Amino acid sequence: MSVDIDCVVVGAGVVGLAVAREMALAGHEVLVIEAGAAIGIGTSSRNSEVIHAGIYYPPGSLKARLSVEGRHALYAYCDSHGVRTRRTGKLIVANTEAQVAQLQLLLKRGHENGVDDLRLLDRNQATALEPALECIAALHSPSTGIVDSHGLMLALQGNAEAAGTSIALHAPLLRARVTADGFLLNVGGESPMELSCRRLINAAGLHAPAVARCIDGLSSDAVPRDYLCKGSYFSVSGRVPFTHLIYPAPEADGLGVHMTIDLGGQARFGPDTEWVETEDYQVNPARADGFYSAIRSYWPDLPDGSLQPDYSGIRPKISAPGAPARDFMISSQREHGVPGLINLFGIESPGLTSCLAIAKHARELIER
Repeated sequence: MSVDIDCVVVGAGVVGLAVAREMALAGHEVLVIEAGAAIGIGTSSRNSEVIHAGIYYPPGSLKARLSVEGRHALYAYCDSHGVRTRRTGKLIVANTEAQVAQLQLLLKRGHENGVDDLRLLDRNQATALEPALECIAALHSPSTGIVDSHGLMLALQGNAEAAGTSIALHAPLLRARVTADGFLLNVGGESPMELSCRRLINAAGLHAPAVARCIDGLSSDAVPRDYLCKGSYFSVSGRVPFTHLIYPAPEADGLGVHMTIDLGGQARFGPDTEWVETEDYQVNPARADGFYSAIRSYWPDLPDGSLQPDYSGIRPKISAPGAPARDFMISSQREHGVPGLINLFGIESPGLTSCLAIAKHARELIER
């Protein structure tokens, strides 16, 4: 079957759905093609569901700008569409003087990024909020929260489809070729299709570099090398004695083993960092051994044997193990020379927080 359409979005995770909604509401005819059996079954459903404030990211970076813009947009969107959120607030804790210095740097960076509600707390102020917490200082971020990510994706899907978007599942992109008028796509699955489109937006998450490499006419130099960074989560039975999200001071390879509480009140700890070669979402129970000491740095009363394997996710990294984390790579004609093509690479955290802002940015780039 041959189909001609204005815009094809590859990937039906939270970012792909947000992009489809944004493009459809702007008047574009949109088709989303998703290799999986349902929307949002990859990274979008395997994360902490945290709405980040925008503290950690270098000023001027896409992560900084889009997380702050995206946080405001996401809370407003969820409020207006009945998607559950909770502004739990977050405490980033320090237990050494070196970590206190890190918190001071985060406070400064957050202010530079436009996060204006941060407050540095001493031990007494922090334990007044969370009596079970162990720390000598903490950075309080009251605008950090959590979101029902599946509810968010269903709302985005509903908006996109109401604006005319079609979504094809079991529809992997096999090949693409740049043409004089746009792109010719070969889509596999149960109902193979040949599509021609004028605009192509690659929002395939973990698989975005692989999708880009199958586009004939796009230079291989425009596609970053991808790495898979697995993070496992563990849960505890019963309630924990915290109401805020609790994060340790950040580490070189991530934000550390932190504690989040979902909308049902279930506490989870993670993610850790494990570089892998293939997608494997099994949680190794033995990894709990490293969690106990990390968690007890801020919750010393964690009971022995209380951690249970929960789930895992994989971060779509475009920086090598041990290398500094890279910014979002939102690549348009200016970078790769192909009109009508946007590649979204390395959309790891804060991708969920930033999804609406990423979608707006991608639309502006592709319409420019």
